[in-house]
Amino acid sequence: MRDPNFVPHTDYEERPVSEMKKRAFEFYEDMKHRRTVRDFSDRTVPRDIIENCLLAAGTAPNGANKQPWHFVLVSDPKTKKKIRVEAENEEHEFYNRRAPEDWLEDLQPLGTNENKPFLEKAPYLIGIFAQNYKFDENGEKEKHYYVKESVGIATGILITALHKSGLATLTHTPSPMGFLNEIMGRPSHEKPFLLLVVGYPEEGVQVPEISKKSLDEIATFL
Repeated sequence: MRDPNFVPHTDYEERPVSEMKKRAFEFYEDMKHRRTVRDFSDRTVPRDIIENCLLAAGTAPNGANKQPWHFVLVSDPKTKKKIRVEAENEEHEFYNRRAPEDWLEDLQPLGTNENKPFLEKAPYLIGIFAQNYKFDENGEKEKHYYVKESVGIATGILITALHKSGLATLTHTPSPMGFLNEIMGRPSHEKPFLLLVVGYPEEGVQVPEISKKSLDEIATFL
């Protein structure tokens, strides 16, 4: 057992309450404009923008600081084509055989279907993998904790960082997603968590007319 090593937290900066209120409101106003899109431009996105967003995701709080995530960035057209083929195969099964009627009814207002051209057209796909464990330099198995919770938080930060950078995203979860391990070269003990589509929205893109729940509906103050 190692003794903990603590250092002063010099990065925290307290702000006046008036500034805190302003920053919180402005952040909410900005995030209100974040929308999932399904039509992407093929415009090039500088890689360093994505890299900094990934670094931001890597700052997420996580179980025992094991940082149980791995991000695979895909821009190669041939690889994106392979992903689209496999994803559409799974989506065909979902929409035509697996999905119950009530699920399909809930999806209907969003206009989704088994066709996923964005998987090829968007400049980047990010495969997000959850590591239930890893092997250290001696080949010993190292357990991870609160993996889904940790990877979920990191994914939220990543989506937010990409939005703040001026990019659009789409969370895609074909089920099952095991084909991503083979295509992206990840070991079997890593589980695909999400496929994130990243890029500029297509010019003139349209999105479903939806609303978000009110504060009273999503929060309780005791």
